[in-house]
Amino acid sequence: MARLVLVGLPGVGKSSVARALAARWSCDWCDTDDLVEERAGVTVGELLRTRGEAEMRDLEVAVLRVALASDAVVATGGGVVSRDAARTLLRAESTIWLDCADEIVVSRVGEGDRPLLGEHPRAALRELRARRDAWYREVSRARVDASSEIDQVVAAVIEVSERVASCG
Repeated sequence: MARLVLVGLPGVGKSSVARALAARWSCDWCDTDDLVEERAGVTVGELLRTRGEAEMRDLEVAVLRVALASDAVVATGGGVVSRDAARTLLRAESTIWLDCADEIVVSRVGEGDRPLLGEHPRAALRELRARRDAWYREVSRARVDASSEIDQVVAAVIEVSERVASCG
């Protein structure tokens, strides 16, 4: 069972926060996007462009199962929640939803390879948020504002994770 799982839109800082939490807790961390890339032999962006979102999501659920079996902080791909199987897995974990304003997300993703954001990232993010927010809420035990500097976000995640762990 994973130590903690982070979900949220692309660019909210899941990977950076997972890495910082793992350093703080002296444990491993992993990113399901990295695991997808290892299995597919191409980047997530290339996988989406060449094989489509359905195949990428199938692979994402498979690597999520592997990641959740480890004692690690797990950063998930932003769309992992779009699959019922993934949501079932995530509900059984200590899952925290990282969220911040779309303007911040757009500034963070910059020129990165994000095919699902297309040529109009602000509009694409609004659409992704409208589709996914209910799923993030469904699988997470708490929502943390990820707008601040990384140290502040990490402190907030630690505080929230300790609070939800003490509640059972």
